[in-house]
Amino acid sequence: MTESKSLNQDKNNSSTPLLIIGGGITGITTAVEAAEAGLSSLLVDKKPYLGGNAIGMNRYFPKMCPPYCGMEINFRRIKQNPLINYQVSTQVTAIEKTDEGYTVELEQDPEYVNDHCTLCGLCTEVCDSVHPDPFNQHMTSMKVIDLPHSLAFPERYYLDEGFCHKPGCTKCQDACTYGAIDLMAQAEKKSIDVKGIVIATGWQSFNPVDLAEYNYGRHPDILTNTMMERISAPNGPTLGKIRCQEQGQAPKKIAFVQCAGSRDQRHLPYCSGVCCSASLKQALHAAEVLPEVEISIHYIDLRVSGRNEDFLRKVEAHPRIKLVKGKVTQVKHDAEKPGLSLTAEHIDQGKKEVMQADMVVLALGLVPDEAPIADLLPERRSYCDYYSLPDGIQLAGCALSPMDISTSVKSGTSAALLGMDVASLKHKV
Repeated sequence: MTESKSLNQDKNNSSTPLLIIGGGITGITTAVEAAEAGLSSLLVDKKPYLGGNAIGMNRYFPKMCPPYCGMEINFRRIKQNPLINYQVSTQVTAIEKTDEGYTVELEQDPEYVNDHCTLCGLCTEVCDSVHPDPFNQHMTSMKVIDLPHSLAFPERYYLDEGFCHKPGCTKCQDACTYGAIDLMAQAEKKSIDVKGIVIATGWQSFNPVDLAEYNYGRHPDILTNTMMERISAPNGPTLGKIRCQEQGQAPKKIAFVQCAGSRDQRHLPYCSGVCCSASLKQALHAAEVLPEVEISIHYIDLRVSGRNEDFLRKVEAHPRIKLVKGKVTQVKHDAEKPGLSLTAEHIDQGKKEVMQADMVVLALGLVPDEAPIADLLPERRSYCDYYSLPDGIQLAGCALSPMDISTSVKSGTSAALLGMDVASLKHKV
């Protein structure tokens, strides 16, 4: 059982000098590094768990390691350090400048399941309401009250009231023998004073529905790259078995479509930075677990640099992975034929061709995920939207620009150092 730490449990400071908005790998790194250097911090995330997008990955690039070990170590560091406080299901609703830093308004959703939860599962057994599972990219369903995923931290069940459509139902609360469920819980608002703020709210994928030429949503085997991560993961919807959703069989041909939404003046004019390495990683994994699959990666430019070029060489040498320079202009499904067809340029051969695939993976571009906060933090639709931040507030990780895991960790460490510098200066005022 995990005990969450709220502000009144901070025994070392009367206030929380550093607020970190976003509990992904960058925010976690910032909190841990700052706390281990002696600065207390409050880590908040809108989701009911910490870990962000990184915890949903199957493997990390380029080492091809799973997220389990690194995240578990970080969660242990959070639990063991009294200088780190965290609140999940929480959003920042207002930020006001003060002489000493900022006053921040926080709103936490009702915590229907509290720290008494032992993960016994009795509540889920009696619940008969389901909804699409957001952790598995809506490819599976989950109970309205359930563990968000197998690596969830805090380690407790979560009740999503937005999908609970049975007024007066108390089955889950009645089944709980530990007093861990309170269906009368209310949202909580609080105001805190902080010395500095790190915005580490991460990224979200470009909306594939806006890419009409790729017909996303019209065939179950036209996937996004985040969906591919989940079906490849051992704790994913297919327990790591890559299968076509239409036929339930292993795909014989998989096509990766690079720059889906990126480097396109109609959508995102910039390179999203991590899409190439993500597809190389996914293609190599698929080739490892599917001994008969043939894979094509359709790209404009392959952007992997430094030592990561060694990984590219490994993919280039693979006999069942083909790198095709050229943009895919259309993906469609012919009702009279199984599978999917792609119309794609083949720059090296000076032609355009139609190719067949059982599964298509769209390498979607990235956009920043932070929510607007009054006039201080206006809405950002892409990384081309810039705004000046007041002193003491900084962007980190994929709130700043698209980054891979390694770079996000470095950005989190840098944010901690700057946060400590801000706190030190404020203490001297």
